[in-house]
Amino acid sequence: MTSASGQAGQATGSQQTIAALQNALAAEQAASYGYGVVGARLPQGSAAQGTAGADWVTHMRARDELTAMISARGGQPAPAAVAYQLPGPVKTAAEAAALAALLEDRVAQAYLDIVALPESGLRSFGARQVRAAAVRAAAWRGSTQAFPGLPASSLRS
Repeated sequence: MTSASGQAGQATGSQQTIAALQNALAAEQAASYGYGVVGARLPQGSAAQGTAGADWVTHMRARDELTAMISARGGQPAPAAVAYQLPGPVKTAAEAAALAALLEDRVAQAYLDIVALPESGLRSFGARQVRAAAVRAAAWRGSTQAFPGLPASSLRS
C-alpha cells in the first residue's frame, strides 16, 4: 500500500525528472538551431563544415530521444522556438567555432540536471551526454575544461 506522502514524493520526483529532461531538450533544440548558423559560416566542403553537419545530426537525434523520454513519462515535450538569440554576430569561421563550443557547453550544463536525478539509468544517460558534449566542445575550442558544463563562476569559492 502506498501512502499519500509516498505518492506526493513520486509526483515530485516525476516532475523533477520531466523538468530536467525538458531542460536538456531545450538545450538540444537551441544547439540544433545554432549549428545551422555554425555550418553556414564555415568554408564550403571543409572538414569543419562536415563536423558541424555531423554534430547537428547528433543534436537532432538527442532531441528526438529526449522527446520520446518525456512522452513516455507522461509529459508534453516543449516545442522548439522559432528562432534563438545568438550571443553575438557570427561572420567568420572562428566565430562559428566559438559558437559551436558555447552550444556544447550549454548542452553539457543542461545534462548535469539529469545526472543529479535519483534514477540510475537516467544518471548514466546524462553522464554520457555531458561527456559527449564536452568532447565536442573541446574539439571546437581546441582545449578542454576542467569541469564541463559548470560555468566558471560556479567554481569560485
